Amino acid sequence: MAAAAAPPGPRLALDPGLEPVLREAVAALGRAGGEEGLAAALGAVRTSLAAVGGPSALGERERALFGAFLRSLARAPGAALPEGVWQRCFLEGPPGLVLCVLLEALGSAGSGLDPREVAGVLEQFLQEGRLSALLWEVCQQQAQAACPELQDTLLNKIVCLPEHVSNKLRGKNPPVFFPQNYFPLLGDAVLQVLEKISESLRGGLDCSISFVSHVLGKVCVHGRQKEILGVLVPRLTDLTKSDCIWQRICWRLVECVPDRWMEAVVLGFVQRAPRADVLSRLLGNLVVKNKKAQFVVTQKILLLQYGHTTAVLQNLLGYLSLDGLRRALLLRVLQELLETWSSSSAVKHSPAEQQLYISKAILICLSHLKEHEIESCRQELLMSMMEGMKCHLDSSLPQLQRLGMVVAESISLKINTEGPVLKFEYEEDDETRELKSLLVQTPSLFVVPSLPDDDRSEKAGAAVPLVPESNEKSHTAAPVMPDEESDAELDSDDDLIPYDTSEDKELKIKAPVYIRDCIAVLTGSRSEDVDKWEATVKALEGLVRKNPAATREVSVELAKILLHLEEKTCIEGFVELRQRAQVAVLTTDPIPVAKYLTSQFYSLNYSLRQRMDILDVLVLAAQELSCPKFHGKTKHSGAQKPCIQLPLGSDSSKDWRRIVDERIKNKTRRFSMGQSHVELASHPNKFSSVAGYFFFPLIQHFDRPLTTFDLLGEDHLVLGRLVHTLAILMYLAVNTVAVTAMGKALLEFVWALRFHTDSYVRQGLLSCISSLLLSVPKEQILEDMTEELLEAQSWLGDVMEKDPDGDCRRLALQNLLLMENLKKKLEAVHS
Repeated sequence: MAAAAAPPGPRLALDPGLEPVLREAVAALGRAGGEEGLAAALGAVRTSLAAVGGPSALGERERALFGAFLRSLARAPGAALPEGVWQRCFLEGPPGLVLCVLLEALGSAGSGLDPREVAGVLEQFLQEGRLSALLWEVCQQQAQAACPELQDTLLNKIVCLPEHVSNKLRGKNPPVFFPQNYFPLLGDAVLQVLEKISESLRGGLDCSISFVSHVLGKVCVHGRQKEILGVLVPRLTDLTKSDCIWQRICWRLVECVPDRWMEAVVLGFVQRAPRADVLSRLLGNLVVKNKKAQFVVTQKILLLQYGHTTAVLQNLLGYLSLDGLRRALLLRVLQELLETWSSSSAVKHSPAEQQLYISKAILICLSHLKEHEIESCRQELLMSMMEGMKCHLDSSLPQLQRLGMVVAESISLKINTEGPVLKFEYEEDDETRELKSLLVQTPSLFVVPSLPDDDRSEKAGAAVPLVPESNEKSHTAAPVMPDEESDAELDSDDDLIPYDTSEDKELKIKAPVYIRDCIAVLTGSRSEDVDKWEATVKALEGLVRKNPAATREVSVELAKILLHLEEKTCIEGFVELRQRAQVAVLTTDPIPVAKYLTSQFYSLNYSLRQRMDILDVLVLAAQELSCPKFHGKTKHSGAQKPCIQLPLGSDSSKDWRRIVDERIKNKTRRFSMGQSHVELASHPNKFSSVAGYFFFPLIQHFDRPLTTFDLLGEDHLVLGRLVHTLAILMYLAVNTVAVTAMGKALLEFVWALRFHTDSYVRQGLLSCISSLLLSVPKEQILEDMTEELLEAQSWLGDVMEKDPDGDCRRLALQNLLLMENLKKKLEAVHS
């Protein structure tokens, strides 16, 4: 299909009578008046052009004369031209010359034609199919090695035609020039030219497709893949089903796209193709022949981008698996994906969305592997599984932990088809179910060819994953007993008469009524006191709140017992019961108990779970002390819970952020908000006098590693919880005496950790900035922390632009808005 033999058609010679006709027409256009003579001259040009075989028969000299004629026609006043005749001279002339002259007239201030008249001719030019004639003309010229500069000019004018018209008419252009209308029309023109090329090839004639490829590439790089490929892909899908010539045409169409536009074209085809087998027919072995296409498919789409849908990944990786030459690339892609997935640096510095994207790609690759391919890379798969599983399980974000578990299970299932496989316990959600479904190939690649494309895509989307043979066997392994046999077995014990227990009553163990009795029961070791121990755990919180004086006498001892208390029996909600009791003790006697708990947080011989329990208790107690309405006449042990809580395994403190957002909303002035809210009764803030005992001991020793505890090292999960706890304590300390000192200390703490690699820690640090801005009085911020906040503002700008985590970027933007709001308030006060 490269440029070769001369194209068909007459010799480029012209009847001797056309040149005088063109000269006479140019002279007539230059004379004033004489509309009848001008109409005759233009009619003579049309007649002579048709007599010599049309625009394709013009030679170089005649094309130059015809171009001069068209330019003279465009310079003539529209009112002086015979209506209907001068338009046909443009529409019947050489399409390349016509388009250039019309666009020159549209952009020239000295043109005699009105811009709307030119736009009208261009509209007719498009509607009469002259665009396909223009493309075919250039394809024929390429076969004769025509001027590349002229082709580049035509390429720019074709692709940018809507912009040219819109710029001149200032947006009041006809609907045909809207991009959503123009580029589908251009797609139809491309299809017509491809059909002519197909006819030429079947007639044994070579033809060039390069210009059409350039048009396709430039349109796609301008961001109009959806419009033009929405027309091309469905039609080419049908034409390439059983026609090898059309397959060759389609392959050459994409192969001739210049490298600088290849990415946009390949991505457009991958996104628009309904299935992987269709993509294979449309692209052929493009990724093997073209290095740029190979880089886009195997590197850029998979490793450098992560915004594509699962369907795009299935199309892309399925395309690589459908040919022997491309399967080597599939194995290489899998290896590189696993290297990224198992890299601790990538897990720390990549957003969770990219990790999910890579995990999906890995599972789709695994679904396409054959037995001998798995056997050849079994050891590499095992090593990557172990390294990647460790990296993901070390993450503070539950989503990444689940991703690691799901992918590790899938790899284990593939490499250990007969032996034991990995199995984790985690809560399944839509995301994990989708991931697991990707490991099983759906029959979408092998849809019955007689179905229309739309129906096939719908049925492929609704296809149920195939159940492996091993699973089917496991489901049918247990035989079903007939009803008669099972009844006979049950009848064998019918001679035993059961006792009547209808009137039996459960014996209730009386719970202790004194605090010291509770301590004795909880510290006792006799096994026969298990029921009493359980009753004590359930009653302890209420007993503490009813007897505050007695609790204060043994508060520290009781806090120590509860901190080390382990579950002896299976009590429903044991963790919550113990936590409530700890909160009750801490709120009853805040200072000594807070001193004890904060000192134990940095002590030896505590598990990470116990340290996080301490943080949870401090947060809940601070919430209760700052909001006294939670106790008193209301039943605290009921359904009421503090608003701020960091649940176990939470990837972000959503409750905390909700409260901050509400505070920001309350600080925003709005007008005409309707009926005013009823003011709630005010209560004293009991947290005000004890905030320092909760806050400062936690912030003092974070940088001192212990033998079994290193916050700045591998225990970053606890560090993240600590940072979020400090943010909440700072927020709850609003209007307290110590809030300014707490704010300064917290700002120094944040500044020391601002470049931490864990995203959960960074989210907590940004929450600390929000708490500081909301809690510290603006006068104190201006007086004591101006320089520090200016430095923090620069850091927040970098986070907003460059941080890979979406929550971090959102929090940074929120903080910058808070700072801007604070600045406006200060300016208003000083003015």
